[in-house]
Amino acid sequence: MSTSDDEEDRREERRADRSERMAAAARELHSRLGDVDEGIYRLAADLAVANVDGATAAAVSIVRRDGRRRRVETRGPTNDEAATAGRVQDDLEEGTCVLAVSKDRFVHAPDFRSDPRFPAWGPRVAAETSLRSAMSFQLFTHEDTLGALSVYSTDPGGFSAASVDDGAALAAHVAIATAGSETVANLRAAIDTRTVIGQATGIVMERYGLTAPVAFGLLGRISTAEEVKIRQLAVEIVHDERGLTPRDRQATRGQS
Repeated sequence: MSTSDDEEDRREERRADRSERMAAAARELHSRLGDVDEGIYRLAADLAVANVDGATAAAVSIVRRDGRRRRVETRGPTNDEAATAGRVQDDLEEGTCVLAVSKDRFVHAPDFRSDPRFPAWGPRVAAETSLRSAMSFQLFTHEDTLGALSVYSTDPGGFSAASVDDGAALAAHVAIATAGSETVANLRAAIDTRTVIGQATGIVMERYGLTAPVAFGLLGRISTAEEVKIRQLAVEIVHDERGLTPRDRQATRGQS
């Protein structure tokens, strides 16, 4: 057998394995749809740590108006330090998340200990945690409810230009996934579905008959299981739709 034949056989095996994992993960996600609203936040945070170079912690923040005060709710933190960073933002009404949802769609603080935009939040978080740099990406704004994905690093200057790009791409699709949780009108129209992750999400939705949050969650599960970045997984799905076969769709039919 030629080398090319061996490579094709390996590709077929990978496609079959991935198809089985997708079908199993889809069934599991459907079985716990009651938990998907909260679970999607932790999945988003876990994916940020796994896919954004330099990231050591992450969380989704939901900011709500409470009279004249803004309350920051931290959802799905990957560790206690991410939870602390969010709690301090709620205490002070200051931080990268608050700025991302109120003024700038994207906020990068390479070293928040000395960032003049965060004179209270930066030093306090640095004193209470080992975190030193942060990025926050606006997810949605809807009346009095706003959301952002915050990613943290323990290193000053821990995020590169590539980290920013990866974080922005992931945040766009976290926004789609959280749309069902926060009922944000017209959110999908604001998302650039031409990106490869968007295309892959659409393929999975169509082939498996899934909603956007479940399809995104499915990609996240497979990304974690295969220890491959979600962007690379998306490229493989878009360029090789044969990995999602009619048999797989039959396996998940009736689960949605």
